[in-house]
Amino acid sequence: MFYYSTNNRSLKYSFSDAVLKGLTPDGGLFMPSEIPALSANFIADLENQSFSETSYQIAKSFTDDKISNSDLVKIIESAISFPAPLARLNDNLRVLELFHGPTLAFKDFGARFMARVMSYLVTKSGKTLNILVATSGDTGSAVANGFLSVDGINVFVLYPSGKVSNIQEKQLTTYGNNITAIEVDGTFDDCQKMVKQAFSDNELGSKINLSSANSINIARLIPQSFYYFEAYKQIINKNNKILFIVPSGNLGNLTAGLFAKKMGLPINEFLAATNKNKVFTEFIETGIFNSRASIQTYSNAMDVGNPSNHARIVDLYNNNISSIRNDIKSYFITDEQTLEGIREVNDKYNYTIDPHGAVGYIALNEYYKLNGEDGISAVILETAHPSKFPEVVELATGRKPNIHSALRTALAKEKQSIKLGNSYSELTELLHELHI
Repeated sequence: MFYYSTNNRSLKYSFSDAVLKGLTPDGGLFMPSEIPALSANFIADLENQSFSETSYQIAKSFTDDKISNSDLVKIIESAISFPAPLARLNDNLRVLELFHGPTLAFKDFGARFMARVMSYLVTKSGKTLNILVATSGDTGSAVANGFLSVDGINVFVLYPSGKVSNIQEKQLTTYGNNITAIEVDGTFDDCQKMVKQAFSDNELGSKINLSSANSINIARLIPQSFYYFEAYKQIINKNNKILFIVPSGNLGNLTAGLFAKKMGLPINEFLAATNKNKVFTEFIETGIFNSRASIQTYSNAMDVGNPSNHARIVDLYNNNISSIRNDIKSYFITDEQTLEGIREVNDKYNYTIDPHGAVGYIALNEYYKLNGEDGISAVILETAHPSKFPEVVELATGRKPNIHSALRTALAKEKQSIKLGNSYSELTELLHELHI
């Protein structure tokens, strides 16, 4: 197994190079030379395996001999120490709850795995690593929590000022220690652009050892495939058509699901649910990828106008739009529909869903209108705990959700951030000032 650049398949790197570099020198994303095929016996035996046992077998297929089997087991058991249960809405509709980690978001799976892998590799190299990460909401706190107090690693989280929820901001700005929050006067796309520029800046790279913790880093993406297997294990009606509904922003979650399908998990179809930042939905409809500035919505973690992992998806399908359409449908949902989704799930199923899950729920209703719902086992990925979005939930239902204890702790802390404009020169000046 080696890793190549989505911009140039002739460039080859090891797993450790791909993890520690984050982005290829030519600005591409790292892709595995092959998607390992898991045996039918392995899939059939999922119900007899623990979550960590399944995750280990998947991770082992993507890593190289830089991590021993025993060390990989320890990494998995430490990182994936919380469940991913399916909550029942009706006989053939389930919600995959991905918010049982320490920061109450699905990003915990990838961030914790990546932090432990990077720590392992950095310790062996004896170098200091500086992580640059852009966040539209939950990534920042998950990465900060995962890397907090890890020796030899500094983390710089760039987030758009005024465009994340109050709770999300408190989560990502109150860690201190080796975590620095950078509040950017701009959008998520500005933050992501600055991070990408840093990785392609050879002069900066010669002075500062940089890597990424966004889903552009392959070590964030691989563990996100783990919970698709865990979800499939819990589906009751496996003889039905298996449909995963994925709230989609930077497309890392969707790409991880496509990896799982390519590995042999019997998923029939994906529904990529987008908000008004509907770049990917338009790509599925027209075959044209037209990136643009992002728009702020209630489902803010999906407010991405230039989704990075689009490059991985088209690479995975050899840029064949027909093949992509065979596996992926996509609809976009407005803020008004998002509120409708939260309200309907609450009233119909007595279940509180977050804005991102609500986008998935309404998109599924649109899918049912065109395809019917008989013979389908549908799973909506619920990417964050609803109490991270109390104002939106209250707007939809008339009442605020109970605030999770982990969030109450974060809210009691004092925000610490460094304010920047959205120019790349300001970021490089800051990094040099901090003498990292």
